[in-house]
Parts: sequence; C-alpha cells; structure tokens
Amino acid sequence: MHNTKEQIVNNNDTTSAKTLLIRQLNDRLRMKHAGGRIMLTRGIQILDAAHITNIMTSIAQFSDFNDRNDPYGEHDCASMEVDSVSILWKIDYYDETLTQHSPDASDENITVRILTVMLVDEY
Repeated sequence: MHNTKEQIVNNNDTTSAKTLLIRQLNDRLRMKHAGGRIMLTRGIQILDAAHITNIMTSIAQFSDFNDRNDPYGEHDCASMEVDSVSILWKIDYYDETLTQHSPDASDENITVRILTVMLVDEY
C-alpha cells in the first residue's frame, strides 16, 4: 500500500486525494496494525484472548463501508457484531503531543492515529 499521490487520485476521481490518503493510512492501521496505536477499552480487555483475536480479525477484514457508516470515505469507524458481542471501532487523529486533533490527518508525519475498540455501550 505505498501508492504515490497520483496513483491514489486515479483510483477514484470523485474522492479527494487527501481523503484517499487518509483512507489508505486508516486501512493500514486497521488491517496491519501499523502506523498508529491501538487502544482497547475495559469492556474489550476483560474478554478472553480468543474473543479479542476474533474482534481484531473482524475489524481488519471489515469491508462493508457505505454512505451510512462511512460518510466521509475515510474508513475511520464502524460497528459490528463479533461472537454475539456488539462492538464499535473508530480511528481518531491527534497531533504528536496527543493533546489536540491533528492539523492534517493525511500527513502521517504530524498525525498520531489511534484505533479505539470498544463495546457499543461504552461509546
């Protein structure tokens, strides 16, 4: 997933290059656990290891992005059921100090991505 900006733009003329870069970086974190941090809430942490593994695998394999759950096309949030447990995951973009939102989520040099995985009722 190391496309140039030009290759990314050519993937979908109706989506901005910045959005496509954000999507690519989010997918890398979600699928490969690279390029950011992963936080599990208390409700997820108390599940057994096999359940957590199934949840993380389901998040990595998730592909049902649509206008309802992904209105900005960034692949940054979804809810799903895994082994009869309703979960929500979301990716937030922080500056390097983790005190403010990133000024540019498409720039991985100034953005810390955090994937938070939680039970739906923890949101």
